[in-house]
Amino acid sequence: MANQNATHGESHVAHHFVDSEQQLDSSKLGMWLFLVTEVLFFGGLFVAYIVYRAWNPELFYMSAKELSTTLGAINTVVLIGSSLTIALAVRAAQLNQRALLSRYLIVTILLACVFLVIKYFEYTSKFAVGILPGEFYTYEGIDHPGAPIFFSIYYMMTGLHGLHVIIGIGLMVYLVVKARAGTYTAAYYTPVEVTALYWHLVDLIWIFLFPLLYLIE
Repeated sequence: MANQNATHGESHVAHHFVDSEQQLDSSKLGMWLFLVTEVLFFGGLFVAYIVYRAWNPELFYMSAKELSTTLGAINTVVLIGSSLTIALAVRAAQLNQRALLSRYLIVTILLACVFLVIKYFEYTSKFAVGILPGEFYTYEGIDHPGAPIFFSIYYMMTGLHGLHVIIGIGLMVYLVVKARAGTYTAAYYTPVEVTALYWHLVDLIWIFLFPLLYLIE
């Protein structure tokens, strides 16, 4: 009876959970398991990168010179900033500061959009000179027959990362809508916290991609 009362007293608690704390713990565990699969997925790409780089060190060095270290560094700062703002959003939810929660989420969304805009300019500048993946590669500025390999890996890794950024934006837009409706309180902010975990992984992956692709020595 006590468990039933706890559940009925908290409308946000699903019927199969005893209370909001158990629901939060279960949701976080589920997200961590999902993040493990994401790490394994990107881990396969990192292994491919390591193998091809070991086979063609000069190619990777020459190809990296075609990437803008400045834009890559700016995007790194942007994503680190977004990790801070979404962490502040979680804190605002814990303190029942609904207005601040919405603002921090919106700032995080804007930073994510800045990241995508910068990637758009990076991509279009390469497309314009024929730096495309695989058989579509026509650029003649790199004197190495394996150049399409590097840029295929580049587009695969950064493209998939960009897709994860877009998914994160969609999740945060949803959170903003629900936050403005008063859904999240100090007693219930599970979606905010699990989305923040996802976003931290997205940021962490970029922190690895930046030196591996842009800072090759």
